Amino acid sequence: MAVSEESSSSRPNTSNSHSNSRSPPKHNADAYYLAKTVLRGSVVLQAVCGHFRSTSSYDVVFGKETSVELVIIDEDGIVQSICEQPVFGTIKDLVVLPWNEKLQVQSPKITGKDMLVVISDSGKLSFLTFCNEMHRFFPLTHVELSAPGNSRHQLGRMLAVESSGCFLAASAYEDQLAIFSLSLSSTGDIIDKRIFCPPEKDGRLKTARGSTNISGTIWSMCFISEDYHQASKVRKPVLAILLNRRGSFYRNELLLLEWNIEEEAVNVIYQFAEAGPLAYNIVEVPHSHGFAFLFRAGDIVLMDFRNVHSPSCVYRRSLNFTPLEEQSFKNIIRIPDIMDEDGISSFAASALLELGDINKSDDPMNIDDYSCIQPGSNYVCSWSWEPGVTNSPRILFSADSGDLYVIEVLFESDGVRVNLSDSLYKGLPSNALLWLDGGFVAAIVDMADGMVLKFEDGFLQYRSSIQNIAPILDMCIVDYPDEKHDQMFACSGMASEGSLRIIRSGISVEKLLKTAPIYQGVTGTWTVKMKVSDPYHSFLVLSFVEETRVLSVGVSFSDVTESVGFKPDVCTLACGIVADGAMVQIHQCGVRLCLPVRTVHPEGIPLSSPICTSWFPDNMTISLGAVGQGMIVVATSSPCFLFILGLRSSSQYHYEVYQTHCVKLQNELSCISIPQKHLELNRILMDYAADSPMAGLPYGNRVDNLFVIGTHKPSVEVVSFTHDKGLQVLAIGVISLTNTMGTTISGCVPQDVRLVLVDRLYVLSGLRNGMLLRFEWPSASTLSSTGPPGQHTLGSSCTVNFHVLSNSMSSNNKDRPMFMSNASGKREGEIPVNLQLIAVRRIGITPVFLVSLSDSPDADMIALSDRPWLLQTARHSLSYTSISFQPSTHVTPVCSSECPRGILFVAENSLHLVEMVPSKRLNVQKFHLGGTPRKVLYHNESRLLLVMRTELDNDSCSSDVCCVDPLSGSVLSSFKFEPGETGKCMELVKVGNEHVLVIGTSLSAGPAIMPSGEAESTKGRLVVLCIEHMQNSDSGSVTQRSSPIGGYAAEQLSSSSLCSSPDDNSCDGIKLEETEAWHLRLAYSTIWPGMVVAVCTYLDRYFLASAGNSFYVCGFPNDNSQRVRRLAVGRTRFTIMTLTAHFTRIAVGDCRDGILFYSYHEDSRKLEQVYCDPVQRLVADCVLMDVDTAFVSDRKGSVVVLSCVNHVEDNASPERNLTLCCSYYMGEIAMSMRKGSFSYKLPADDMLKDSDAAGNNINSSRNCIMASTLLGSIIIFIPMTREEYELLEDVQARLVVDPLTAPILGNDHNEFRSRESRVGTPKILDGDILAQFLELTSMQQEAVLALPLGTPNTAMLSMKPSMPAKVNQVVRLLERVHYALN
Repeated sequence: MAVSEESSSSRPNTSNSHSNSRSPPKHNADAYYLAKTVLRGSVVLQAVCGHFRSTSSYDVVFGKETSVELVIIDEDGIVQSICEQPVFGTIKDLVVLPWNEKLQVQSPKITGKDMLVVISDSGKLSFLTFCNEMHRFFPLTHVELSAPGNSRHQLGRMLAVESSGCFLAASAYEDQLAIFSLSLSSTGDIIDKRIFCPPEKDGRLKTARGSTNISGTIWSMCFISEDYHQASKVRKPVLAILLNRRGSFYRNELLLLEWNIEEEAVNVIYQFAEAGPLAYNIVEVPHSHGFAFLFRAGDIVLMDFRNVHSPSCVYRRSLNFTPLEEQSFKNIIRIPDIMDEDGISSFAASALLELGDINKSDDPMNIDDYSCIQPGSNYVCSWSWEPGVTNSPRILFSADSGDLYVIEVLFESDGVRVNLSDSLYKGLPSNALLWLDGGFVAAIVDMADGMVLKFEDGFLQYRSSIQNIAPILDMCIVDYPDEKHDQMFACSGMASEGSLRIIRSGISVEKLLKTAPIYQGVTGTWTVKMKVSDPYHSFLVLSFVEETRVLSVGVSFSDVTESVGFKPDVCTLACGIVADGAMVQIHQCGVRLCLPVRTVHPEGIPLSSPICTSWFPDNMTISLGAVGQGMIVVATSSPCFLFILGLRSSSQYHYEVYQTHCVKLQNELSCISIPQKHLELNRILMDYAADSPMAGLPYGNRVDNLFVIGTHKPSVEVVSFTHDKGLQVLAIGVISLTNTMGTTISGCVPQDVRLVLVDRLYVLSGLRNGMLLRFEWPSASTLSSTGPPGQHTLGSSCTVNFHVLSNSMSSNNKDRPMFMSNASGKREGEIPVNLQLIAVRRIGITPVFLVSLSDSPDADMIALSDRPWLLQTARHSLSYTSISFQPSTHVTPVCSSECPRGILFVAENSLHLVEMVPSKRLNVQKFHLGGTPRKVLYHNESRLLLVMRTELDNDSCSSDVCCVDPLSGSVLSSFKFEPGETGKCMELVKVGNEHVLVIGTSLSAGPAIMPSGEAESTKGRLVVLCIEHMQNSDSGSVTQRSSPIGGYAAEQLSSSSLCSSPDDNSCDGIKLEETEAWHLRLAYSTIWPGMVVAVCTYLDRYFLASAGNSFYVCGFPNDNSQRVRRLAVGRTRFTIMTLTAHFTRIAVGDCRDGILFYSYHEDSRKLEQVYCDPVQRLVADCVLMDVDTAFVSDRKGSVVVLSCVNHVEDNASPERNLTLCCSYYMGEIAMSMRKGSFSYKLPADDMLKDSDAAGNNINSSRNCIMASTLLGSIIIFIPMTREEYELLEDVQARLVVDPLTAPILGNDHNEFRSRESRVGTPKILDGDILAQFLELTSMQQEAVLALPLGTPNTAMLSMKPSMPAKVNQVVRLLERVHYALN
């Protein structure tokens, strides 16, 4: 739950009042935290496409600075995420290295697939390939370029790849570059040869007239491809670079570098400098063998480099599309704006877009006069070439005006012709463009949602959005009483694209329908098709304790039980379609076959009533069953029998259910599953049997009639049925699990079981104790390693030794034992075989049901336990993500023409029809605000959000505070600031029995801080607003929410019961009344000497406010909100950035000295500094955990925990006496931090009931810290006990060096997370590295934990004592984090 600072305990040691030996007493500065990314950053800096997963796949990769995401764009233009992984470093640039058969050997890992080449702060050039088995990128090799870090003189800024994939170039920001020739040899080396420029010996490059150097900023570079038909055998790659030479009058310098590979030298074959418009990009024209575009400020130039010694310009086009007076610059988003105009950002980057109009007559790029280029002219922001075009290439580019244009290059006999289109689309300027197959275009926008566009009728049409919630400037966490988990409200975007985002954990669902809570006692739900080949479901079957009802699926769900023919007064155990038009109902007394009539389905029988026939077991009660194509399987208990039933037709519309096989069981069955028949399934099974004769599959025979059973032994067993051989158990997976104490876990009986086929065959089983298991067939090598033939120890089946009691179809099998009783005598190739338990996970404490989303054997599933999870079957091991929906008892997919991706949940006695939204890669809802949202607060009394906005597109004011309905996003009322006044901060402060809003503003333009860190001479205003509730008879007012959703007819779910209209953003069906309103009334205002940039509450009766380098303790005399008195003042050396308080402690964060602790003496009304930060720090935000401990983020991407518990306040000097407890480098700036959690409520864990840490762990969620960053990430910091920390620290030290889990860009993980911190400072654990442990199989997990200490490149391990750790102990600890946050 979200915990405000006011409600936190005032006693510093309260959190440890129940501590034992696992949790050390609070007498030292130790702090143990784990950092876990809840939501990865959404800022896309690079976008590339290629065949990464396979030769036939067409994938898109987004580079996000600290992570990479692989996505696809489907035929509807919707972006769907395939995987996203952190890189544990900072990506500088990435390019695609296309597959090249001429240079690369046949490697099964990368044959036919493109590679991803990444340059990063690791100082290495990383070659990545996508591993389908692990479902993520893995490095093939790393090439050392420089030392780790971000030095502008070291290689690590920009990449360029030659069109054939034979050469690659990497540059630094300044002065350095390198060229590589690529050729994957049999030894695995990708780099064949390399050369660095300039050479180390003299730093000079040869030219025709002497020598030169590369001294300055490298803006852009590209290879100039040669014509292979005319090229000599010895290739000499030519690299064109744009240089801004240091100290030169000329702003542009073009260099052509030729690499003579035989002489191992780079020569400058062409050099030209000009002082015209700034040229900042050079782009080769594909398949042109010598042409390249030069993008300059105000124009585009096409250069002819076919003669590299004498280039020429063949085309120039001005980009003055928009008259200067019509251009609007007030909503242009500037990077320094994010830092809140405090003057702490470097403005050097503004030189990138500097314009000029100098003309040089000897300029080879000069065709026309420069007089048409005016200040403010358009420039090209991004571009992309049309894919798959060799003749007449076309390039799509975005101008800074937001217009998209296409340039077509035509190579004709009389020369080159260039055609420029009209504007194809008008939007925001794109930072990156990607032209994809099918006419789709991905446009990435800075600090706003991107777009997927499509070429239609010569123009680009909008198809869908690419969500981007960055930057997050502020957030608040709200725990609604009627919600099962918290949700976060974040201030996202800038200026006209500013919005309020509601962020929820899990996969987003759109709530479509909901009934009244009248469905008590539901025992099962199924959806059934009328024909196997139907694309949509026809019927929804609901089973109750003593009743069954069948509803039709469509626009309305009406009761058709009688027309279908199901027995209505029984509890249905299972149902399905056994043949086209033939439905089966299994209940305790028998099996009922029904032929529905045509009135309920066009494919029904043309009779007035359905035709039904039944089969009954002799004096036995059916306990469970399953229905497949042409086969019905039922089981009984006491006695335990298994019946195989078939279907035969005597005449039209007359079918008979008959018994084909019956066997007596040794163990009672707990579940049965029959996979849908697929030709591909049978083919792969046959191939699998042929390739692996020991895999337990009958080679040479069809294995159509497969089914899987779960037993009370407990075990899971794969069984096949053929008429000649009867039943055969092909494979057995024995379930025997132990906990961390070594005792057997109870309740391991399978509740549900499924056979899955994705590249390989495996079995999933959900247990009744909330656990999820994955079994796989062993490989032949695994089996052969267990011993010689005849020595295999095979688990016995529950069906071994049982005898056929009845077999009406195959007399030769009658009364014959199915298997030999001596299972240990099985020889190689015989069956059954033992399945290998690959992975075990606990996802809850209630039984786990597995529901496939389609009939395909590779369909994803919903794993339903305490809450619903989406189980991704294609992933390695077990991969599951929570679905953002309340806990439910039953679930089934509902596919109809109106709702093709529908899912029906049964929760709280109601039916809920939802749809998983593929267009939302992030579970985020957007409310557009029309300005930059700077601050957000939640007002409990009104249940409204208070949002401070700036950069409003409003003539009367540019900043205000408004009340926003969190359900609809409507702005209900606002308080506008004076013209030229900008809101800076706000906080709810208690005055008497009510809360008022205290606001700080700026009345001065310009920055608040001087370069020295001292405060500028400015003015601000302190404003107090009362939030008043008032009756309003005006029909135009909208505020108060009524109770959700009225009753519905029990027999029908109609479209009229939609929860929300298309125009309403609310997903909860809650409507607004027009009778009440909340109003912001000005109660107090005064001018202060300085911008008021921070306010916070203090001791429930005061508040703190800062202006410049001073902060004040203020109060309301006699609880009068119309009067404010300054009681005390404190001053720092530098400008104050943050204020926070906990009980009596005040923490002040400034822009140079970091965090300062103060105490306020009420009697004397004086402030006293008692503690000081040990290092200089530019504070971004600060949260006090208690009176002794501060959690601090800075503007360099780090967070630290500072404490004063080792000092006595009366005797300590206030100079640098705070202790640095631990640190963590995120690589992202956290501008907002809040105390609280963002998790589902954890159920009781039966494995933790006897653990003393259980209570501490659950209560520790109240001490979690949530941090939001400028890149759009949400990171949670979770406190841990010392023993938990040491255990996971030992695991992390092994994971960072294991090839399966090490950082993929070659970063030294310890070095990366230690940046911006003192040497020797303890580190916060990296939850993203640790989360990879759950993606491994059990054997891989054991291998990681068994990694010997002191192995190469594991210096940190050799210094740590060995800690024996059991796999299940680590898994259980990580699962608690995963369960709560995923």
